[in-house]
Amino acid sequence: MDLEADRIAELAGRPVSALTRRDVALGLLSVGPDDAIASLPVLRRRLLAAGNPLSAEYWAATERILGALRNGTARGGDVRAWLEATGTEPSSIIGLHVWDEPSERSRLQADMHALLVRHLEERLNAGAVDPDRLVTGDAAARQAYTALQEQWMAAPLPDGRVPMDALLDEQDAEFLAEWAAADSEALTALQEVLDEAGERPLPEDELAAACGDARAAISRPGFTGRLLTACGGAGERALPSSDVELWLILAAGVVSPAGEAGRPAAGGPPEPGDEAAGWAEAPGPAEPPALTGGLAPGVDELDDDAADEVSRVIAALCALEHIDWLAAVSALVRGGPGTPASATAMALYVREYCEAEPQTGPKAVLTEVPAVPDEPNDPDWPGDFADFADFGGSVAEDFDEEAVAELFSHVASLWELLGATDAEQRLTSLGWWGLPEAMRRVWAPSS
Repeated sequence: MDLEADRIAELAGRPVSALTRRDVALGLLSVGPDDAIASLPVLRRRLLAAGNPLSAEYWAATERILGALRNGTARGGDVRAWLEATGTEPSSIIGLHVWDEPSERSRLQADMHALLVRHLEERLNAGAVDPDRLVTGDAAARQAYTALQEQWMAAPLPDGRVPMDALLDEQDAEFLAEWAAADSEALTALQEVLDEAGERPLPEDELAAACGDARAAISRPGFTGRLLTACGGAGERALPSSDVELWLILAAGVVSPAGEAGRPAAGGPPEPGDEAAGWAEAPGPAEPPALTGGLAPGVDELDDDAADEVSRVIAALCALEHIDWLAAVSALVRGGPGTPASATAMALYVREYCEAEPQTGPKAVLTEVPAVPDEPNDPDWPGDFADFADFGGSVAEDFDEEAVAELFSHVASLWELLGATDAEQRLTSLGWWGLPEAMRRVWAPSS
């Protein structure tokens, strides 16, 4: 099926003489690559006759990308760069904002995207954008094109809204809702496991010894104390005198680090730039009692390498998802004291859990892989570019057990330090009681 210029004009809602490079590109992407290539000669002649020839650089780049699509050698980034080089297609990422696929955009995103396209068309017509330099990969032109979009996103619209602020506010609200839903699903799944396991008594002697070791580590300068402090979110405030409260805060902090730009300790999702400035309040009716002593002098005087290592460990902890924690803790609860709790064992538990129930509840956090997120498309155009480009859609990547084990290596070290596991990295009675309680604290709804 040949793609005619009049069809593109009909879909774009403007005459052939006014079609933009983006209009033509989206039209070509609305049909298969063979049909698109076959349509090029007639399409070029029709545009030339209408006084809208575009440019040799544009057509050369178009032939290259369509040929790569037909041959199966095109990458998503190549197609994206070609589309954005039309000079009126917004960049897929602008500052902190990432545009969703057209079919997944909210009304706000769709409206803002359309307004930005219109703004770019105005700037193109005014000569502020040179698409021929963009399509040939000119770095300065690309930088100027990005800056033009960033300026628009940061400037108030006539109705007073700032596009970037409005989009990020919506994104934050959606993210918080999704995180809360994942917390709720994980908590429900964990409770089912706890109901199966029955009573898990608190070993008070093990708890007292573990808290003594933790307080000693926190009071001394050095990497270990700084890491525990970062996980628990301690600044200059005193430590809780209650052993139960202290242990649960620290154990919950391993799952959801509160300091060093980690996640809030009470179980909320990470927020950009968030750094805790004291012990985060854990859910509960009472304020934790205080004990003289917080960070010892010198803890904040670590050299840069040690401080960087703390941040690296926190980043690794934050990379673990609901599914990872749920799988590991569920296996440990079912196994009871003595169950292997090494990093490799926990990665195996995650694999087995996902293979047994790959599409249930919070497991989707790990197992659902969306279609290629940066492929061009437009809600006003028929078809789906993911089908046209044939990039594989939602085929899930293989589970990387080695990578998951690497992330859990930090967990295993911290759990041993807290007495949740022994020197052989097997679950202790304290870990059997406390780890699921810490998980419940992390996933409990915020008050």
